[in-house]
Amino acid sequence: MASLEDLTELETRAVADVAAAASVEAVDAISTAALGQSSPIAEARRALRDADPDERRALGRAISQIATAIEAAVEERRTVLAAAERALRLEADRTDMTLPGRLPYRGAAHLVMQVWEEVVDIFTAIGYTVASGPEVETAYYNFDALNTPPTHPARLESDTLYVEYGDDPEAVLLRTQTSPVQARWMESHDPPVYIVSPGRVYRRDAVDATHTPVFHQMEGLAIDDNITFADLKGTLAYFIEKFFGPGGRQRFLPNFFPFTEPSAEMQFSCHVCDGSGCRTCGGTGWIELLGCGMVDPFVLETAGYDPTQVSGFAFGVGIDRLAMIRYEVPELRYFFDADMRVLEQYR
Repeated sequence: MASLEDLTELETRAVADVAAAASVEAVDAISTAALGQSSPIAEARRALRDADPDERRALGRAISQIATAIEAAVEERRTVLAAAERALRLEADRTDMTLPGRLPYRGAAHLVMQVWEEVVDIFTAIGYTVASGPEVETAYYNFDALNTPPTHPARLESDTLYVEYGDDPEAVLLRTQTSPVQARWMESHDPPVYIVSPGRVYRRDAVDATHTPVFHQMEGLAIDDNITFADLKGTLAYFIEKFFGPGGRQRFLPNFFPFTEPSAEMQFSCHVCDGSGCRTCGGTGWIELLGCGMVDPFVLETAGYDPTQVSGFAFGVGIDRLAMIRYEVPELRYFFDADMRVLEQYR
């Protein structure tokens, strides 16, 4: 058993070591060495049972006083060091609330949607209304109401995607154009009619640089008193100037569409080379843009209009094609591939 002198010297040394300790871990190590189960103080307490009864009480009191003094020094130093370490952590983690926040990465509308919204804005600015309809359509609205005969090749399964629904295998389909929206609108609205109908359309096309089974189209329809082909040309000239900028020329080549009569294909002078010929226009100086024409009287009659009282024009343009031409995107597939190298260029 250690003598009281030894224990007093242990107390002095332990208190001094605790006062000089630089961390809570160091204080804990000193406390274990001085007060732990293998420490001189623990051995002295165990030896009390063999001490003389007359000396046991005095020795026990002295040992307790020494242990209490060391414990008090340990607790005081631990509190001081813990507070200092906490202050250091708080300083390291401090956030300056006056600094500007970090903005998260912001996305942007897809290029096709940017063009979609811009084209719609051009027409709504001159009084057109945006109309929409179902993408899963009936053959009546997609073909019959638009004067498309049963023998037209567009009705074949090689061109159109049919939906297995009902008894008639060719009654329900994925719309091949947004013209059915016009047929539905005319059924439920009296003239005058001025609408544009943007949306997704579907055709059984193989994927290549200029074709995909899904693409975006916008069709326009104007029905009113005394609408002429001159009104159609003026409307499209306005659209071309707003979308591609001033200075472009346009021309109309005869074509055939069941929905319109007479029908035309509209071309405009290449905005890249100004009509002199380049890679964009294939050297012709002209870019094929859209199909258009005067609404066929049969279509007006089918919708419940009197073709002797009203007339109108219609046109359809590919939104993806507009984006390809203006931004010189070489392949339509880029619009549907999730390639960030392409998409981030049009933020």
